[in-house]
Amino acid sequence: MSMNWATFSAAEPELAKIAEERFGAFTHHVLATLRKDGSPRTTGLEVRFLGGELWLGMMPDSLKALDLRRDPRFALQANPGEGQTMGGGDVRISGRAIEVDDPETKARYGEEVEPPEPFHLFRTELTEVVRTYVEDDKYLVVQVWKPGEPVRTLRRT
Repeated sequence: MSMNWATFSAAEPELAKIAEERFGAFTHHVLATLRKDGSPRTTGLEVRFLGGELWLGMMPDSLKALDLRRDPRFALQANPGEGQTMGGGDVRISGRAIEVDDPETKARYGEEVEPPEPFHLFRTELTEVVRTYVEDDKYLVVQVWKPGEPVRTLRRT
């Protein structure tokens, strides 16, 4: 089971807002895809939250785009920034990336983002959102969301 960003945001608005703020704090993040042989590939990526979707835009025939065409599973980690603070915590999103070829959708995206042409555009279907942060300088808190389930919160000392 998976769902788009708008559905996740409606179900878990607080966690969605924190995730959007973390991804909005920096331009570049880390995307993990699967190579042809099944081994992981990590690359830098810009993401956008537009129209209730989490979008991944890529240069034509980039290895990450080719990976996602072959196997749509991905993991995305927000840029932690400099130092040890990680304001808002560490946020990771997993799911499936579905390529969008519709010219109207790509044109609307292009109006907002102004990517170099041509480009690959993927919308995401979420399978997990995880936030990890430190509370009161003594607890490691992990919030885990999966479609159809409430957020689970785990605390460790």
